Amino acid sequence: MSDRLERQVRFLLEIDALKHVERRSWLLGEARRENTAEHSWHVALLALLLAEHCDEPVDAGRVVSMMLVHDLVEIDAGDTFRYDDEGARDKQERERRAADRLFALLPEDQGGSLRALWEEFEAGESPEARFAAAVDRLMPLLQGHATRGRTWREHGITRDRVMDRNRPIAFASSRLWELARGRIEEAVERGWLEDAPAKRREVE
Repeated sequence: MSDRLERQVRFLLEIDALKHVERRSWLLGEARRENTAEHSWHVALLALLLAEHCDEPVDAGRVVSMMLVHDLVEIDAGDTFRYDDEGARDKQERERRAADRLFALLPEDQGGSLRALWEEFEAGESPEARFAAAVDRLMPLLQGHATRGRTWREHGITRDRVMDRNRPIAFASSRLWELARGRIEEAVERGWLEDAPAKRREVE
């Protein structure tokens, strides 16, 4: 094989490791937690199907590409739980080092292109990146609701924290934020998500 093809194949085999990175979200049957490869596939489809609900026009294909690439760094950096404040402190540095290694495995043009998608997602400034951030939060929230708040209950996560962590959905889609808030409030009503004391409640 050519060197280019060898490098492409090496990268494709390397990213198989993403299937072994466990997340906190439970599959809907609750037989096990999902892995990051499953999450990436799921949010990519979510982006493709729900792009029509974005508040501003987006290139859905670019968002899908971003979703397929954005968590590859977890192969080295691991998954940082969205409510893990301690783990978040060095998350950016761990993921940057992972990006340096992983994207360098590819031919320079492809590695640069995927790295640019990853960096666009991290910057969160383009309409596509804002929508990508929204769907990246929405899917775990929908899973949390569908599994009767199992992850939230296991980790003592309260309503105020779920609202705070998922608020970026509103920056991309008012309709999806309305959906998310509805799921959060229903989870509280059903006892799947603990309501925070009034003094800790954030003004919405």
